[in-house]
Amino acid sequence: MKTKLFSAFPCKLFFYLLGILFVPKLLFSQQEIERPYLKILGTVQDGGSPHIGCEKVCCKSLSIEQKKQRKVTSLAVIYPQTNSSLLFEATPDIILQWKKLNGTSPSIFFFYSHMGHYSGLMNLGREALGAKSIPVYVMPKMSAFLNENGPWSQLVYLKNIKLIPLEENKTITPIDQIKVTPILVPHRDEFSETVAYQIESLEKKILFIPDIDKWSKWDHDLIEVLERVDYAFIDGTFFDAKEIDYRPINEIPHPLVKETIAYLSSASKELKNKVYFIHMNHTNPLLNPESDETIWVIRQGFNIARIGQQFRL
Repeated sequence: MKTKLFSAFPCKLFFYLLGILFVPKLLFSQQEIERPYLKILGTVQDGGSPHIGCEKVCCKSLSIEQKKQRKVTSLAVIYPQTNSSLLFEATPDIILQWKKLNGTSPSIFFFYSHMGHYSGLMNLGREALGAKSIPVYVMPKMSAFLNENGPWSQLVYLKNIKLIPLEENKTITPIDQIKVTPILVPHRDEFSETVAYQIESLEKKILFIPDIDKWSKWDHDLIEVLERVDYAFIDGTFFDAKEIDYRPINEIPHPLVKETIAYLSSASKELKNKVYFIHMNHTNPLLNPESDETIWVIRQGFNIARIGQQFRL
């Protein structure tokens, strides 16, 4: 009897310890896998990179691999547990960006009606995907623009997309555990209003504002807004005036990266570290991870968004 008792004991002890040591880790890993996360699908300004007609070194010297990494600015919130996702921007690169949604069912949010933000919608029509009532969240002027102008109005008529109205500062919950709030920002509003979005999970808050004229024109204080979020993906279109040959900035209004860094110079290290510059023009040296300008921005305590980065929410 003693032999049987003691021969069985080590076996039971082994499986008991195995359960204590490994099962919680496996459960934790599964929870991590099922949590929503944010993924960067593109970081370039509307015209892309390489840019049409550009004969400068910034476009002509790109390798095949670099070209693959240059996609127009877009973020996605992906929630594997509910097989759902939110796609922020329908860019000209939507075909490749759609594949990064991991087969989830997306809803789409726009910032405004410039080409890099909504033109990817054409791929949802019957000439391509033939989508069925994909939810598209829009502000009033953007809704009118899509309803009243072809070929976008055909997407509505054929029910490829379903327009869902948004209101300024009114929070909605488009998918479980994720809240989205549109915030008006000043920009070139030829056909629609321009918005930023606050994206909120149970644990994190994200600010996404790829286009704005100048921080001084916004009726919100950038520092106060940054204090309320965990990550901020903000307008990094142009690094400095030299980059745009000193053209009048009112023709293409954006806060220069150098201006933003100067504006936030007195902010805490923690606050600066929340900032990720995104929506970079094809001329912007920050697109090159090894440029002197990139190194300088990092040394100032800020970040630069890179395609493929993921953030748990």
